[in-house]
Amino acid sequence: MRSLLSLANVRIMNWLKRLAPIAMVVACGGEPGSGVVHPMPSTTASSAAADAGPPMQAKRFDYPATPQRDVVETLHGKTIHDRFRWLEDGGDDRVKAWVSAEDAFARARLAKLPDRDAIKKRLTELFYVDQQSAPVKAQKRYFWSHRDAKQEKSVVWWKEGKTGTPKVLLDPNTWSTDGSVALGSWEESHDGNHVTYLQKEHNSDEATLHVMDVATGKISTTDVIDGAKYANVSWNARSDGFYYTRLPAISPTVTVEDRPGFAEVYFHKLGADPKKDRLVHEATHDAKSFLGVEVSRDGHFLLSYVQHGWTSTDVFFKDLRGGAEPKEWKTLAAGMPHKYNVWVYRDRFYVETDEGAPNHRIVRVDPSKPDHAAWTEIVPERKDATIDGVNLVGGKLSISYLKDVVSHLEIHDLDGKLVREVQLPTKGAASVFYGTPDEDEAYYTFTSFTYPTEIYETSVKSGATKLYFKLEIPIDPSKFTVEQAFAKSKDGTRVPMFIVGPKDRDKTKSVPTLVYGYGGFLATQKPRFTSSAYPWLERGGAYVVANLRGGAEYGEPWHAGGMGHNKQNVFDDLHAVLGELVSEGITTPDRIAVRGASNGGLLVAAAITQFPELFRVGLCGVPLVDMLRYHRFGSGKTWVEEYGSADNPADFDSIYAYSPYQHVQAGTKYPSVLILSADSDDRVDPMHARKFAAALQADSTGGPVLLRVEKNAGHGGADMVKSLVDSISDELAFALAEIGTPD
Repeated sequence: MRSLLSLANVRIMNWLKRLAPIAMVVACGGEPGSGVVHPMPSTTASSAAADAGPPMQAKRFDYPATPQRDVVETLHGKTIHDRFRWLEDGGDDRVKAWVSAEDAFARARLAKLPDRDAIKKRLTELFYVDQQSAPVKAQKRYFWSHRDAKQEKSVVWWKEGKTGTPKVLLDPNTWSTDGSVALGSWEESHDGNHVTYLQKEHNSDEATLHVMDVATGKISTTDVIDGAKYANVSWNARSDGFYYTRLPAISPTVTVEDRPGFAEVYFHKLGADPKKDRLVHEATHDAKSFLGVEVSRDGHFLLSYVQHGWTSTDVFFKDLRGGAEPKEWKTLAAGMPHKYNVWVYRDRFYVETDEGAPNHRIVRVDPSKPDHAAWTEIVPERKDATIDGVNLVGGKLSISYLKDVVSHLEIHDLDGKLVREVQLPTKGAASVFYGTPDEDEAYYTFTSFTYPTEIYETSVKSGATKLYFKLEIPIDPSKFTVEQAFAKSKDGTRVPMFIVGPKDRDKTKSVPTLVYGYGGFLATQKPRFTSSAYPWLERGGAYVVANLRGGAEYGEPWHAGGMGHNKQNVFDDLHAVLGELVSEGITTPDRIAVRGASNGGLLVAAAITQFPELFRVGLCGVPLVDMLRYHRFGSGKTWVEEYGSADNPADFDSIYAYSPYQHVQAGTKYPSVLILSADSDDRVDPMHARKFAAALQADSTGGPVLLRVEKNAGHGGADMVKSLVDSISDELAFALAEIGTPD
């Protein structure tokens, strides 16, 4: 059993059982949420008439014309000009026309890039390959996802026992002719008879929950639940019902901006009318939080979680052993600036936490004595390593540690004693074991930059291990080498990075260098196999992953060092990484492309406006850019704990200091920029991409600025391999065209 923080952010277990080991591409970060805030009381604003102001026409690149309609505000005594606020309204016909013109302009230019067709051909070879996830066992049935080399989307399969005949359960390839309907998370009942799954229109986060009978494949017409955007599902022990989180529909009393705070937890009995589902946990009415629920596998305990951003978690529980569900919740942890991930086994709680342990520790709790003074520490904090993941499987604790961003996998008994360290193939990234608490059979994955993903089947008790699945991909990784280097950030912090390149690279010459970064929301950038990097590497370039503050590479201090008022540290870390690459002679500023998406898109945008002289190309995916207004759109309010809010005078100065949109300056030679947006992104509102593109096109004296918009796509893309191939082809071809090939 996990806390909502684990469910919503880390998702190790869901990653293992839901996702095939697809060749990794740039992660889209930031977790679901929604939000808009009302104008600040201290704000005064004036707007020019709708058509006032001359249209911008950058003749140098013949961009589509973009009117400038300045809106002037005073925020906490600071005068703010916003020339492109009109582009915030995605439903306006003028905005739609502008977006269409920008997208057409970008695609026409991208289609003519000299190396694009060759890159697309190679990416097609790398991405259209067989993939498979680890299986999940429910009684005698096994469930897994698989995508063969000819399919666009992964399919969920099942079989009776290990030797049963595989059968298709869920095939999203058949749900729409254009691929616009996607499969979200799915959850099998403990008896294996039913599966819940989320169906998403236009590949957005918004979802509808359905229930399928496994044996017959029949989809229930009764068990249909709307508002399932955050509906983590937990089946009860009898497998005749499940707990879930539901959002109400948007209405005059439930606005988009505050909707997350109206989330409630319900129990649904199979076959019952969802409108009559029993309320289990009332709404928090705090749009900055997530609400979740989970019932222990044996049905003895019900837990609810309130996740406050990515900084803290409140955990409450009910003891169900008496039969009837108690009315009141008991508190395990609440009101503390710490995170708690909980597993329940044989009427004891096993809790991974950063309370009193920045690198995390594990404690055991008797639920009859939940006071923290009675907690028993079983796995103490290590100073040389950070706990990266935990699972309770086969009566043991599977623990993944990170040491300088490299995985170390261990098995401990329930008293915390080390049983053994799992031998991994090389330095890389390993998952924890996945399985059930009482069964010996388990699975785990391993990957590294030059080591395609493998899944292993193992015995928790004996340690006997065999290869279950290997990603077969047409690459010879032996031609490439990986090294870990460290840069010194502005404040002296040691910042790791992984550098991948050809073994035969001429070290006397600079090479095109693609740098990926994220830096936020506890997202650790581990050494994973990344197929999208290989067309770049095969052209003699270097691929770099920067481990910036804001992630969890070194525990909570590393996260805290890159969030809130410390957010500038993330950009300083990237500055240091780029400087180190240049000083070591690997590359030069005119041969560097920086890539990031979501919070990583913010990173790229901040780099563009803060140190444009240090790189040549910015690949800016689904970005946050206007940080003074981000909390008024999409999932913005759920990120206030991570970024702060311009509504708060104490936060305003630090946010304004780095907010990229407000720092685009006319006459500046900015890098060439490709901004990638999605038309149905309900997480990071596309208004950020639109406004940033308009501002850069108006003011930059540097390279081209293109806005590419994916159709029928949400924050994570269009959920089709062909769309992914097209998008990455455009990115790599654009960057290489601006940078050039090796000397």
